[in-house]
Amino acid sequence: MLLFIVSYLGGVLTILSPCILPVLPFVFARADKPFLTSGLPLLVGMVLTFAAVASLAAVGGGWAVQANQYGRVIAILLLAFFGLTLLVPHLSDYLTRPLVALGARLSQSANDPGGTGGSVGSALLLGVATGLLWAPCAGPILGLVLTGAALQGANAQTSFLLLAYALGAATSLALAVLVGGRLFEAMKRSLGAGEWIRRALGIAVLAGVAAIAFGLDTGVLMRISLASTTSIEQALVDKVKPMPSQDQIGDKPSVIMTGDDNVMTMKGGQAMTAQAHPGQSGALPVEGQLPSLTGAVEWLNSPPLTPESLKGKVVLVDFWTYSCINCLRAIPYVRAWADKYKDQGLVVIGVHAPEFAFEKNVDNVKQAVRDLKIDYPVAIDNDYGVWQAFDNQYWPAHYFIDAQGRIRHHHFGEGDYEGSEKIIQQLLAEAGKAGVSKGIVSVSAQGVEAAADTVNIVSPETYIGYERADNFVSPAGMIVNKSQVYGKAGPLDINHWTLSGNWTVGREHAALNAANGSITYRFHARDLHLVLGPGADGKPVRFRVLIDGNAPGVAHGMDADVEGNGTIVGQRLYQLIRQDGPISDHTFEIEFLDPGAQAFAFTFG
Repeated sequence: MLLFIVSYLGGVLTILSPCILPVLPFVFARADKPFLTSGLPLLVGMVLTFAAVASLAAVGGGWAVQANQYGRVIAILLLAFFGLTLLVPHLSDYLTRPLVALGARLSQSANDPGGTGGSVGSALLLGVATGLLWAPCAGPILGLVLTGAALQGANAQTSFLLLAYALGAATSLALAVLVGGRLFEAMKRSLGAGEWIRRALGIAVLAGVAAIAFGLDTGVLMRISLASTTSIEQALVDKVKPMPSQDQIGDKPSVIMTGDDNVMTMKGGQAMTAQAHPGQSGALPVEGQLPSLTGAVEWLNSPPLTPESLKGKVVLVDFWTYSCINCLRAIPYVRAWADKYKDQGLVVIGVHAPEFAFEKNVDNVKQAVRDLKIDYPVAIDNDYGVWQAFDNQYWPAHYFIDAQGRIRHHHFGEGDYEGSEKIIQQLLAEAGKAGVSKGIVSVSAQGVEAAADTVNIVSPETYIGYERADNFVSPAGMIVNKSQVYGKAGPLDINHWTLSGNWTVGREHAALNAANGSITYRFHARDLHLVLGPGADGKPVRFRVLIDGNAPGVAHGMDADVEGNGTIVGQRLYQLIRQDGPISDHTFEIEFLDPGAQAFAFTFG
């Protein structure tokens, strides 16, 4: 119940957000009509449409998003016509084509000079159109709701939470309409300016339509903070779900939604250390029972495992995903533990929970398992069933289970590998295993698996898709879900980045539409990685890497040569820069010589 109340309050706060601006003209255009037969049906239509579309977008994938695109086009045309008839009332008299006549009748009914305010049905239809266009800013509260929707799938709670959010927004809009209606009536009586008000509203409606049609509602207003409510929303979220301490944070799955796509934000980060453990001689508390593993959609290297079949074994469950740099740097240790202790009663289970859509491709995961030389069981958790059963939130995350099936310890993020190995030894000793090794594995990791240079990492994980994009620099801003030619920006500040060439920025990634596009990033770290993939046709994409305008030479990563040349041949993390010696600020640029490149996220080490 508390989460429903918080969702409602988040919706109420929406009216203070700049992202509500494009729909205000549509709502206030009804302010001079009777509220019960005009304003209320409009808000009802808006609320129900938003809740339905948001639910589908959060759980339904691309087909729902594509369907909504057509609805948006129809809504834009309808509301543009509505704005024109407000601006030029006699326009409907000259438009007699059948489809336009329907719009004319709607607008005539919606603006009946007889004072009835038009039919309830026409106001409801205008509300539906407004709901199709409404793209609220994804603050912490909406981010929490939609993240849960993406992880839990379609259910009644998801829809009711989104409905509560929309009802909150409708409440504040209703109050604004009631106040606005009285204000308009007072202005009419004192100035006799009804026709001018009507025309001003028509101009405002058309401006709102134009803003939405050109993407300003999601591309610019999300980045403007006229009256930010983020701090208030975050305080409400923390009351419901307190955030973990910084040293526990790995990467988190996230979802955002705008009207153009199912889009949303609970940002992940890079965890270099994690919580302390009690040590080999300390008592380990019981944190719960090993939950069901039936949520996995497929198993690699093993038949499906169950808590019952694992009784008597010490179990390490490792949540990972193959493009996560934090996971990749932890895997050499997990792999070493699996090899060292498999004959002494340890079972390692890697639970692959995808962050990006391409990581749901089982063939991609199978290839990653082969490349990483993982031979222990891997559960494919594409639906986050195992993730939810553990109530997990992080990549990487390690859960240590004793021989009785009880969770005795957990560790989030990278680091403290010696401590984790001692936990394994302690649980094996408790299980009565004789001759458990007391030594610590020696790992010499190479390439992307090598430990990060944590002292010199100043640049954070940076997403390129608009769902979680930060510090993007471009004179025109980021245009979402539309082909756009970006010009090169000037000198960049540290941790800022830009695009050049013809790109389409989607929810998870930016896709290059024509050859010779580039991405530039001003960074400070030893290593620079970029999650990349080829286009839908799968054709390889050649690229060239520069650092401060020159070939990287000895600073090249394992996926580029000394001249900076490389090729995208699959969807994965590419190591492009690895430096030796003192680390300072540098400008990185990657130019793609062929079209089709998809860029997802920068990570550093």
